[in-house]
Amino acid sequence: MKVKISADSTCDLSEALRAQYDVGITPLYIEKEGKNYRDGIDIVPQDIYDYVGSGQGVCRTAAVNVGDYLDVFTAYRKEYDAVIHFNISSEMSSCYQNACMAAQELTNVYVVDSRNLSTAIGLLVLEAAERAAAGEAPEKIAETMRETAEKVEASFVIDTLLYLQKGGRCSSLVALGANLLKLKPCIEVKDGKMGVGKKYRGKIGNCIEQYVRERLSGRDDLRRNRIFITHSGCAPEIVERVRGVIAECGGFDEVLETTAGCTISNHCGPNTLGVLFIRK
Repeated sequence: MKVKISADSTCDLSEALRAQYDVGITPLYIEKEGKNYRDGIDIVPQDIYDYVGSGQGVCRTAAVNVGDYLDVFTAYRKEYDAVIHFNISSEMSSCYQNACMAAQELTNVYVVDSRNLSTAIGLLVLEAAERAAAGEAPEKIAETMRETAEKVEASFVIDTLLYLQKGGRCSSLVALGANLLKLKPCIEVKDGKMGVGKKYRGKIGNCIEQYVRERLSGRDDLRRNRIFITHSGCAPEIVERVRGVIAECGGFDEVLETTAGCTISNHCGPNTLGVLFIRK
């Protein structure tokens, strides 16, 4: 049985991983100056940073609509026996609802609410692709991935609250206070929603290293097969420090590095980094 695995662009998988696992991507939209651009196709994160830095305004994100999903799913079903599609958390976007509506028009299209974002979705996508390659039934894969979604941990340390502030996700007063105190907040995903966790203080590299060590140290509840380091343009030396901390904390069979796409970068801004993994 041929099964197509697909996901929203918010899964933040690299081009190489998408090719390796034959993952289809449906792009969300980025609105800039009244025009819509497809995430990763018509616009890249640096375009967003340049636009915000110019002082002209902010970009906004928009969900994939029902028609887009229907077109994509219909095309896949002409070639594949079944489709399993992964969405960004239904608490963060209407993508899941729209994908479900489109799936109702077809047979053998299974939509999975990741309850998460970025490569927390990617972790589910890659496992689903591996299960499909092993011949597991698509309905069973979808069911297992919905259960696994509750065990995925996603968090990021952000360098600036400017983008969250401009996007209306935190107040100007909070952003000003964080900048004055040189705070680097940790954004965590819990119950499908983003929230602020611990606030670190100091240089971004030191804050990120401390964050990763605290996330991984002394834990025996982690699946050690795969971990993602996902960032929005952090310096290579910071990423290498993170790799070192991961090794010190027990290591993983596979350490994958990806950069955040436009949808995620539009909210977190540059110099954000997270480690994402699955609990047992």
